[in-house]
Formats: sequence, C-alpha cells, structure tokens
Amino acid sequence: MHDVKIIDPDAAPSAELAGGLGVDFVPALLELALTHRSYAVENGGIPDNQRLEFLGDSILGQAVTVMLYSTYPDYTEGQLSRLRASLVSTVALAEIARGIDLGAYLHLGRGEHLTGGNNKDSVLADTMEAVIGAAYLSAGVEVATELILRLVEPKLAVVWRLGAEQDPKTALQELADTRGAEPPRYEVEGSGLEHDRSFTATVTVLKKKRVLAQAQGVGTSKKQAEVAGALAAWHQLSEGGDGAPAVS
Repeated sequence: MHDVKIIDPDAAPSAELAGGLGVDFVPALLELALTHRSYAVENGGIPDNQRLEFLGDSILGQAVTVMLYSTYPDYTEGQLSRLRASLVSTVALAEIARGIDLGAYLHLGRGEHLTGGNNKDSVLADTMEAVIGAAYLSAGVEVATELILRLVEPKLAVVWRLGAEQDPKTALQELADTRGAEPPRYEVEGSGLEHDRSFTATVTVLKKKRVLAQAQGVGTSKKQAEVAGALAAWHQLSEGGDGAPAVS
C-alpha cells in the first residue's frame, strides 16, 4: 500500500512539516501529498496529489461530522450541516494550511509558482486534504482523526465568520433573522464605460426603521458587488450594537 516513489530524489522528505504535525508519515506519501498537478505535468507526468486529496476529503468529512454531532447535541441537522460546510470549506482549510506554513513545502509547476500558487486558497485547501489522506495511509484512522481535530477544533470559535465568507448573502440573511430585523436591502449603482463597468452595492439591514448595519461593496458585476457588501454588513451586524438613528 505504501509502494510510492519519492517525487524528487534530490529533495529530502519534509521532515520539518511532519514533525510539526506530529505524524509519522511515510516520507514518499507526504511528498506525494505535496505534489501539485502542475509540477507533475512539468516533470513527465509523475503522480500528483489528487487521489490523496480525494481520500483526505472523505476522512476529514467523517471526523468533523462526528466532532460536531458530539459537541452540539441540541443542534438540528440543518445547523450541523451548515457548521460542517464552513469547517471543511476552502476558506477554512486554506487558513489552517497557512497556520502550518504548508505553502512553503509545495511542489508546484513553474507557472503555478509564478502566479502565487503556494498562497492560493484552492491549492492550499486541496493540499491540506491530501496531507490528511497521507496521514491516514501512513499511520491509520486514529492518528489522522486526531490530526484533523487538532487543526479544526480551533476554528469552532470563528466558524460563523467562515460561513459568512463562504456565502455572505445567506449568512447576512440568517443573522438578520436572529436579530429580528427585516431582510437585507440591496441597492446597486453602476458606473464607467460599457466595456469597463464598475458596480457599487449598498446593503442595509433595518429593524423597526433603525439601521442595524449599512455597508458598501464594489465589484465588476452586480452580484460581486452585492456579495462584497453583504460580507461587510455581516461583520458590522455581528459586532452588535444598538443600531444607528432611525430612517424614514
């Protein structure tokens, strides 16, 4: 099961990363987990980390599901599902990856490296899942689960923010509901030439004609501007407060 050739014979396995994670990785498996498809293509089509990513995604989902089920016995299925989606999202996994400096260990193709691939959310998140897959194959399910819990549990404190960043408009709507406020209002204005339009969305949350939150977002499309504005308004509303003066 562990008969995998080391990706780069001139490079030592990432022992520093393995030590920091506290997992006795099979060196070749860890190197494989760190090998992006762009590097594999540029080096004669050697194996990349996509299969390990597939495996790690499954192990991650199971571990987080059990953790949430045990931690929040009073939550509904819908609430647990939203929490899980936030904790295993690209945003959350990329934050975890940056926390362990995973980007410093990646094997990237030249083009991916030049465009900042070692700091892209998608690349970091996928590699994090591959590392989890490598941990499972190297040391078993208990060690892989323990690694996941160590990495993910601290994110429980900011899980609602992660959910907001993943889907700002839905998160703002739900937060407004919990505050007894009206549905968020979106007003979008466009400017610029037809081929170079820019949009500004003003997002307002009202409760009994009082402004609980009001923020703006800018984007190259109406949707992008609304999403940016919703996230900014969510941050305002999540900070609480008694609201701004009444509006007519």
